[in-house]
Parts: sequence; C-alpha cells; structure tokens
Amino acid sequence: MADQPAGAEAPRSFLFLDASAREDGNSGRLARLAAEASLPAGAEQRWLRLSEHPLPPFQDLRHTGDGRYPEPVGHELTLLEATLAATDLVFVAPLYWYSLPSSAKLYLDHWSAWLRAPGVDFRAGMAGGTLWAVTALATEDDKADPLVGTLRLTAEYLGMRWGGALIGNGSRPGDVLRDERALVSATSFFAG
Repeated sequence: MADQPAGAEAPRSFLFLDASAREDGNSGRLARLAAEASLPAGAEQRWLRLSEHPLPPFQDLRHTGDGRYPEPVGHELTLLEATLAATDLVFVAPLYWYSLPSSAKLYLDHWSAWLRAPGVDFRAGMAGGTLWAVTALATEDDKADPLVGTLRLTAEYLGMRWGGALIGNGSRPGDVLRDERALVSATSFFAG
C-alpha cells in the first residue's frame, strides 16, 4: 500500500474496486454514498470497475519450473499498481451466490501471482493497509458471511487491518436507497 514517510501523516488513498456485473448497482450506490458522507478529510479516492480491466484466467505456477510468475502487464499491471498505491482497498461487491462476484475472486487469485512476481514485494506493500467491503444482497445479512469472511481472512493473511463490511439490502437497481439501516451506517462507515 502507499508509502508514508516516517513521522508524516500522509493523506489516505482509497481504491474502490467495483466488482458488480451491473453498472450503478446497489453496492456501487451504497459505496458512493458512504464515500461522500464519511471519507476522512483530504482522502483521495479512485474508482475502478473490474469489468473494464479484465484479467486473464489465473494459472497456478507455484510448482512448475522455478515457481515464479511473469511480470504483470496490461490490465493486470494497472490493477497491481493501483492496489499498491492505495492505503485503503474497498471491495464494492454485490453478494453473488453467497460469495464474491467472479471478477473480484479472479482479482484475488492474481494476488497469488503478485506475491511471487519478480520485483514486486506485494506482501510488504499490502501490510498495514486497510481492507473494506461494501455489499448489497437480496436476503438477510447473515447470508453475506462467506463474502465478508473471505475478505477479512485475506486482510489477516497479508497483515492488513479489517475495516469492516457495510451491508445493504436491495435487489432491483436503487432498492438499497430504501434500506434505512444501511443508509445510516453509510454516513459514518469510513470514519471509524
């Protein structure tokens, strides 16, 4: 995550990774509301839709040849650089079949390559950053446990802080804007 000089309080940099298959979906609307209402003063924000940065299928090369991965190029390099430049990584990911959308899971799979890519000290770059989730689902909140657990454990594995999950309810576009509990939570989500 972004380097900060010793003793200096650098502005936080939030990377929002929209993994929805629907543009301007409920998760995205909830994340934008939370960003407008509760990002720390001076925080930078960058929004990337994973569908606009498609990654190739992940290939596990750990036990082939020297186990090293090629240097990232194209969309993979764009996502790697944006990820390492952020202090805070926000998965904007609707609940699909009780877990992350496939584009978010594929992005996480590529982290396995980035941990081994030449010239990339991915683990050190991620340590100390904060991982967040914003999700919308059409059922009860406890159905989001697999998605939240995946991201929380990912943060733990890389020495990141877990910022938490903002969970809204909505199926049709805009439904989440009627979820009063989620709207109230959004007003202070990133401030905590």
